[in-house]
Amino acid sequence: MNPTVKQVTQNIITRSQSLRCAYVQRMEKQAGQGNARAHLSCGNLAHAIAACGQQQKDRLLDFTKVNLAIITAYNDMLSAHQPYAKYPQFIQQKMAELGHSAQVAGGVPAMCDGVTQGQEGMDLSLYSRDLIAQSTAIGLSHQGFDACVLLGVCDKIAPGQLMGALSFGHLPTAFMPSGPMPSGISNDEKVAVRQQHAAGELDKAALQQMENKAYHAPGTCTFYGTANTNQLVFETMGLMLPGSAFVNVNTALRDKLNQHLLRHMVGITRGGSAYRPLYQVIDERAIVNGLVALLASGGSTNHTLHMIAIARCAGIIINWDDFAQLAEVVPQLSSMYPNGPADINAFEQAGGVPCFLRLLAQRDLLHMDANTLYGKLSDYLQSPLLEDGELLWHPAQASNNSEVIAADDKQFNHSGGLQVLSGNLGRAVIKTSAVKSEHQVICAPAKVFDCQHQVVEAYQQGLLNQDAVVVVRYNGPAANGMPELHKLMPILGNLQKQGFKVALLTDGRLSGASGKIPAALHLSPETAKGGLLAKLQDGDMIYLDAIKGRIELHVSEQELLQRESVADSKTKQDEGCGRELFNPFRRLVGSAESGATILFDD
Repeated sequence: MNPTVKQVTQNIITRSQSLRCAYVQRMEKQAGQGNARAHLSCGNLAHAIAACGQQQKDRLLDFTKVNLAIITAYNDMLSAHQPYAKYPQFIQQKMAELGHSAQVAGGVPAMCDGVTQGQEGMDLSLYSRDLIAQSTAIGLSHQGFDACVLLGVCDKIAPGQLMGALSFGHLPTAFMPSGPMPSGISNDEKVAVRQQHAAGELDKAALQQMENKAYHAPGTCTFYGTANTNQLVFETMGLMLPGSAFVNVNTALRDKLNQHLLRHMVGITRGGSAYRPLYQVIDERAIVNGLVALLASGGSTNHTLHMIAIARCAGIIINWDDFAQLAEVVPQLSSMYPNGPADINAFEQAGGVPCFLRLLAQRDLLHMDANTLYGKLSDYLQSPLLEDGELLWHPAQASNNSEVIAADDKQFNHSGGLQVLSGNLGRAVIKTSAVKSEHQVICAPAKVFDCQHQVVEAYQQGLLNQDAVVVVRYNGPAANGMPELHKLMPILGNLQKQGFKVALLTDGRLSGASGKIPAALHLSPETAKGGLLAKLQDGDMIYLDAIKGRIELHVSEQELLQRESVADSKTKQDEGCGRELFNPFRRLVGSAESGATILFDD
């Protein structure tokens, strides 16, 4: 195994020893209690089966039968989760055919960052992850279940479901993906139209027409943002069937995979020789495998938050230094928008996750002995196919398209797509996989704002036509929920296109679509908790070096001591659109580097 990957794993094991041991002991105790349904009182059990038909009641009263919990993120507004409308009935029917049962244990909220982007609701987005974790735990707390299937895909939803399920890690648990929508217009056309609209060259009707062509059918969005990063990383961590992440929605192969997963879940429940609970899947090896896949694919910066929070729920402590050390030895092996023009369907056609994992395995960058719900990670180097209506797996082959997934002896970049920046301003993360090398180092005067809407106004007034590091402060977890700042991307893209050297520095987020602009994100400590951004002024020189991992403010300490911190000037963001209900989150949330979660005291 690559010595750096091996050492990072050992560092995590050593750092987490006490916490992980306590977690495993808790899971073993829960598993040792046997069938939880058998411990319910007669009245408890009567309530749990009251709405069932007689055959299902008989199965639920037979404690040798498996009862599968369904935690669903279904709603019919969001394309990625709309297909889940039919899944519970499908799951229940197939489980009944196998002689077992399934129940919807609970639903979780599923908000879409694409819908709330730039709107008031976006201030609730990050907070929703922890709420989803709690909702998942509430659903499973009825303790009538032998295994769990998670129906969720996007953004904060799938990470939140996994975090909640880890509190019930004695249950075998799997994700059942919905699959991506078919490809619409090209990503190059999408970017061009957005930039033209930002520049005032196209009206809103033209922009709307383009957006409708890009997002046009059931299934996940096709660019490589947070939703699809979830799927790739979680398949690498062994949380779904091999090769199942990016099979299109509403296809025969998707249906066959779902059926096969249900048969498999029955076989890995407690009492059998193949028992494979979630806590045995999510260990230090799985976490490192997920980090390697994230880096090699140029995935979403949101996972510098989510992976830390997920690991913590499993009693494992990781930090940004682990990301940085792995990034030095993990090459970029795939190219998808915003890192390149291709979308997730092109990635799947090029060989998908099994092909991608094969490349990582060739380079000794993965723990191939890591447990998965389907065996070991070595069992994931195979792709599912339908032959005469039967589901078969074939060994993963070399890339069918070396412009999307690298050829065996090639790579798109020598290092991973994420970098950690450190300096006198604090620590931040930057996605480098889409940023050209000539744009990865910049020294320019600051233009300081407190929200993305102020940046838009300044751009429209022609106040940003210069080399600049655009600073957007008071957008961290404790300030306003750390909303994503995607309204800035077309603007900064236009400025860069005009020949200006530009970068973004913020304690806010940008997810997987940060694109070709160097963007230092998640700056910690955040402004609202004493971060130095509160003292920045227009014209302060800022040096950003994504190659060496540096972010520096060229202002003397003496001058900074004399400056007063500037108060947040943006519109109040703790009222309206339900935000007043989340004031406790703003008080309790931890730093970005600790996962931006409210779930832990430390």
